[in-house]
Amino acid sequence: MAARPTWKGHLKLSLVSCPIVLYPATSSSERTAFRQINLKTRNRLRQQLIDDQTKEVVEAADKGRGLEIAKNVYLPVTDEEIDSVAIESSHTVSIERFVPHDTIDDRYHDTPYYVAPDEDGDQEAFSVIREAMRGEGVVALARIVLNKRERVVMIQPWEDGLLATTLHYACEVRAARTAFADIVPIKIDPEMRELAERLIEQRAGNSSPKHLPIATRKRSWPCLTRNEPALRSRRIVRQPQLLGRL
Repeated sequence: MAARPTWKGHLKLSLVSCPIVLYPATSSSERTAFRQINLKTRNRLRQQLIDDQTKEVVEAADKGRGLEIAKNVYLPVTDEEIDSVAIESSHTVSIERFVPHDTIDDRYHDTPYYVAPDEDGDQEAFSVIREAMRGEGVVALARIVLNKRERVVMIQPWEDGLLATTLHYACEVRAARTAFADIVPIKIDPEMRELAERLIEQRAGNSSPKHLPIATRKRSWPCLTRNEPALRSRRIVRQPQLLGRL
């Protein structure tokens, strides 16, 4: 089944513009998901909303959103008020500058998207931008509005298309010293370092993540096969792909 685009618009470089679509470059469909259930009935559990102070159950009609303006003091905010300050999408990815790829700190990388020309548009401008970037060995920095939030994206040539990766803002990236503050300088024994280097050489291999097995799933399914008769006795007809893996 063909992938569904998550965004449609235009890629703009100065006076050059071309229609594009964005597709998610990653998927979570292959992850094994476990739900909380009632072990007696094997039915799924549903959580209730509880008022933090009164401890009473809150009905869906009374649920809303609020902005914390002081400790445990919240200002109610309506959906209309949130929408009034939300950034409207212009459906345009505006390229602002080009930079060498290695100048982008890896910590800023967030979510990748495939960028392809819209099937109803002219692909020539798209191809010109892609090949010019590939020839110069640079990536583009641009802005896009996704889910009513303005994001900075890094765009790079990727096979026959482009790859756009959303980037974190500087305020979202923690300084390394917050994690490394307790690491003390240690004089490394040359023999120990040489041993470690030999181990690295022995383990050297293909760098592609596709060669790394999904070990968690392989450990999970044999465990679940013990319950296969019980599962089938309950006449489970949904998610046949799950039973097929058992």
